[in-house]
Amino acid sequence: MTNRFLRIAIIWLIGLLTVWVVEPYIIDAWWAAIDIFRVASPSVVHVYARAAAPVMSANGEFVLQTGSGIIWDAAGDVVTNQHVIAGGTVFGVRLTGGELVRARLIGAAPAYDLAVLRLERPRSALRPLAIGESGNLLVGQSVFAIGNPYGLDQTLTSGLISALHRRLPESTRTEITDVIQTDASINPGNSGGPLLDSAGRMIGLNTAILSRSGASAGIGFAIPVDTVNRIVPRLISTGSVPTPGIGIVSANPALATQLGLEGVVVSDVVPGTPAARSGLQGMDPATGTIGDIITAVNGQAVSTVAQLSRQLDGVGIGKTATLTVVRDGRSRSVEVQVADVSPAALGD
Repeated sequence: MTNRFLRIAIIWLIGLLTVWVVEPYIIDAWWAAIDIFRVASPSVVHVYARAAAPVMSANGEFVLQTGSGIIWDAAGDVVTNQHVIAGGTVFGVRLTGGELVRARLIGAAPAYDLAVLRLERPRSALRPLAIGESGNLLVGQSVFAIGNPYGLDQTLTSGLISALHRRLPESTRTEITDVIQTDASINPGNSGGPLLDSAGRMIGLNTAILSRSGASAGIGFAIPVDTVNRIVPRLISTGSVPTPGIGIVSANPALATQLGLEGVVVSDVVPGTPAARSGLQGMDPATGTIGDIITAVNGQAVSTVAQLSRQLDGVGIGKTATLTVVRDGRSRSVEVQVADVSPAALGD
């Protein structure tokens, strides 16, 4: 009986010591989340878009596209996802205090799923969101998401960075590269809202989820803030952003890994583009036979689409790049002109 009592006492003592050690960390994490929401939420807005000719649903209600956005600057520029406002001609933004403000489209970059709206005569004071960096992020880092899932205002979720340098196909011709993967709960309506670090700075713009049901399945994606920071000022100043490229669609990187290949596997070549004119070949759709594998640009090795995009961006639109291409096990050089492959330039 004495031994049994002693064992129980030891277990309770260990439990109390564990709580005593862990409690400060739990409290710190709790207060951190509260502070992050308190500071960042006034900069997160609700975005609405509809077509010029309103569409009515089966139950007699007007169809509105809704999502989230962030206040970028004191001039009233709001950044959101391009897919949130796609097809819309009338735009509105609801601020944290409830004020609904008309907005106009300043610019959009479908290849990056980014768009900028400008508020028209808001009465409320605007608080731009603090901007961080995404180049030094680590897998396992704590993150927080704020948005308007399913039309519910100001929802905070938290999680971790699950992976970096993911890619999101946006169409058969463009893809968003280098995206952040997170397990923070992201649902429809969160698109365009910020992904924040533990200091409350935006490190990404939430853009998509991977889910068969359409609800959060713990796999969400965000556009890195370094990309946002590069594209948004150009949208504000010119309204559009050219996309340097050559006109290829790359295969899933997992395929190259499975086959032990180094480089960017060309899945398809878009007709009429520099890649097509230079004779690059994609995979045979009938047999699945590998065509060309791009391994370097101007002597700089590339193994991912993001690396290829960065190299082509460095070359510049209108200039010629020398690609190192492997076909049938043999390496050769191919001269390709870098062009604007944005949907607008390709005629989409």
